[in-house]
Amino acid sequence: MPAVAFLSAAFVVGFEQLVQLRYGPVGIAGLLLLTIGIKAKNHTCSSIGAVVLALMVAAPAL
Repeated sequence: MPAVAFLSAAFVVGFEQLVQLRYGPVGIAGLLLLTIGIKAKNHTCSSIGAVVLALMVAAPAL
């Protein structure tokens, strides 16, 4: 069980670093809103986070 928790934590940290490297602070804010919304079961917060991430992914690279 501790190995699964360690692998899960390592994946989350790696994913957060990838988002920050690729999309910057706005991507981290979107990921944070999405995560908080899911954990708090707040649909508004999670929806805003999902929209921010979707806009970051769909935006053309400059």
